[in-house]
Order: sequence, then structure tokens, then C-alpha cells
Amino acid sequence: MKLLRNSFRIFLFLFSSLYVWGEEVVNAQSGESSIDFSKLLHEHIGTFTVRELVYCFGIILLTLILRKLLVGILFKNLELLAKKTEIEYDDQMLEALKTPCLNFILVLGIYLAFQVLSLDSDWSKFISLLFKGLSMLLIFWGVLRMSDVFFDVITDVGQKRGSSIAGFMPLIKKAMRVFLVLIGVTVVMDNLGYSIGGILAGLGIGGAAFAFAAKDTIANIYGSVALAADRPFKVGDWIQIGDKVDGDVESIGLRSTKVRTWPKTVLSIPNAVLANEMINNWSRMPKRRVKQVVGVTYETSPENMECLVEDIRKLLKEDEGVNQDFILVNFTDFGQSSLDILVYYFTNTTQWLEHMDVRQRINIKIMKAVKARGSSIAFPTRSIYLEGDIANKMMGDGMLPGDFGSDKPM
Repeated sequence: MKLLRNSFRIFLFLFSSLYVWGEEVVNAQSGESSIDFSKLLHEHIGTFTVRELVYCFGIILLTLILRKLLVGILFKNLELLAKKTEIEYDDQMLEALKTPCLNFILVLGIYLAFQVLSLDSDWSKFISLLFKGLSMLLIFWGVLRMSDVFFDVITDVGQKRGSSIAGFMPLIKKAMRVFLVLIGVTVVMDNLGYSIGGILAGLGIGGAAFAFAAKDTIANIYGSVALAADRPFKVGDWIQIGDKVDGDVESIGLRSTKVRTWPKTVLSIPNAVLANEMINNWSRMPKRRVKQVVGVTYETSPENMECLVEDIRKLLKEDEGVNQDFILVNFTDFGQSSLDILVYYFTNTTQWLEHMDVRQRINIKIMKAVKARGSSIAFPTRSIYLEGDIANKMMGDGMLPGDFGSDKPM
């Protein structure tokens, strides 16, 4: 209503101004006070007739009214319907289309308003080209906004399903935006009357020089395409590359990938390097491995060793944090200072802190089992045996092996 009220006020103002102006014109020509509106409509204001200006104003007014009706009726009802659905992305799609559609109607109305004016050929051609260019620009703007919503939908669905492609959606989204912008600029320039062939030829020569100067950047872009195709990791994954990169992936760009390391620094790694490196993705583990050796003292009897091995197997099978698909406990080696028992199992969780809690709990249970069997955990020791004259002399003097601090004179 506010728009209609303001438009009506403008119309009354213009009509009253035209009426006064027309009365003055008629009085000046004939000396009469009556106004012939049919003759008034053919009068000129500058290079345009009054009829043309009235038609132009009417078209603009109808355009504004139509935009208001679309916002107040059509889009409002569509938004109400979208809110009733269980799908949340239809609201985003309507919001993406709303602004480009309203601007397109405004551009169309202004173009039609100019068409009723008697313009020369140069101005008519310019306005037609400008309308085509703006129309294509608004169309590609709408497509660009819809593509953003589309990729957001794919990202959300991929994250809910645990798909690895969700981590590369920001990279693919950026690439699609660049692609659409290039296509949009090309189409708009074509509609403006520029020769696309000549532009592309010039871009080809300039592109060759640019490619030579920016070969590293282009290599990184190709690397990002390779990463998007192979999907070795996604945003949020814990990856390790050699002994220099170890941390969580924060973002994947067209040129580089950013990794947050454990000291909380950020490493920016060129995608060309990542595409040619061996990447260890710790987040892809379905379960986390524990492999350790428990060494007990040589005083442990064979019977106690058999019982101890069975005790460790039992406690692993009874622990809820241990994956039961594969458990290996065996007396494997005679070590230099211990009898070695290989303990090999997996934890159900892959989270580092939870994994360490399970591992600590199992280690304490193993210590209790060793103690319950009357044995103890071995530690590195070394025995020295002395023979010959030195041993006999030490025994004759009452010195025990290892007692090198006697006060008796030798």
C-alpha cells in the first residue's frame, strides 16, 4: 500500500504539472482557457512527446507494482509452503532465486519503458545491448546462487552419510563458481556485441604467457583436481605425510591445503606436493591397533607362564573397549633380560584419548595378572661371573662379587 500511495502521489504531481503546462501552452497559442488533451498528448517536452512520457511512467509504475505483488503474494506464499515441508533446502533455494528474479523484472520494466520513447538508432541499439547483457548477468547470478545451495546440500548429505567427498565439496564449489563466472562473463560480452573469437584468441596468446609464468600455480590446481578425484582425505581428517606434516585438515583450496598441526600451527601445503606424496590418513582407521611386549622375569615357571598367557587373553576378551575380531597373546621370545609375551589387539574407538584410556586400563590389568601369578615385570639387568685367581682371591678375602669397596689392604 505504501508503494501504491507514493506512486499515486507522483502521478498526481506529474498530471497537475502537465495540466498547468498544457493550459499555458494553449492560452499562449489561442488565448482560450480550455485544454484539448488529445492535442496536449502530442506536445513535445524536449525530444519526447507527452504521450511517450506518460506511457514510460505507466510502465515503470506497473513494474514496481508487479515486483511488490511478487514479493507480497507469490514469494510469500511459496515461503509459507516451503516452511511446511520437511526439506530445509527449498527455503534456501527460494531465497537464492528471489533477488535475481525481482531485479530481472525491474530491468525488463525499464527496458520496456525506454522502448516507448522515440530514441535514435544508436541509443536504441545501446539500450538493447545493455538489456541483453544485464539479463544474462542476472540469469548467471541466479544460477550461481542456486549452485551454492546445491553444493551445500551435497555437503550436508555427504557429512550425514560419512562420505569422504563431503570434505572436497568446498574445493569443487570454488571451482564451479570460477567456471560459472568465466562462462557468464563470456556470454555477457557476446550479448554486448564483442567478438568472442578475437577475445579468445587474445586470451590464448596471453594464456600461454600466463601459464609459463604461473606453472607452479597451475600445477597446484591440477593437484587439487587429482585430490578431488582420489579423495584421500576430507576436512577434519587427521593425516600424516612423512615426518613434517602431522595434524588435522582445516581447509582444501584450489592452490593449497591447510593442516592444523599438534603444536597448533598451520601448515599450508601446495596441492601439487600432496598429489605426489604418500598420505597416511589416520581418521580412516575402523579400529586402532595396540602391539606391545610384556617381559616377565626369568624366575617365572613354565606353568605360571602358560597360566599368565591365558589370564591376559581372558582379560582382553572381557574388556568392552577391546575389539574382539582379533586378539593375539603368546609367549614368543627369550629376551636378554626377560621372557617376552606378545600382546596384540585393537581398540573399538579410534579417538586418541579414548584409545589411551583403554590401553591404560588393559596395562593395569596385565600388571595385576602378573603379580597374581607370583611373577614380576622384568627390567634390563646384567649378571657378571668371575673365575680364576681373581675370584679365588676375592673369596679368600671374604669379598663377595661386586664388593669392590673393601677397607682391607690387598
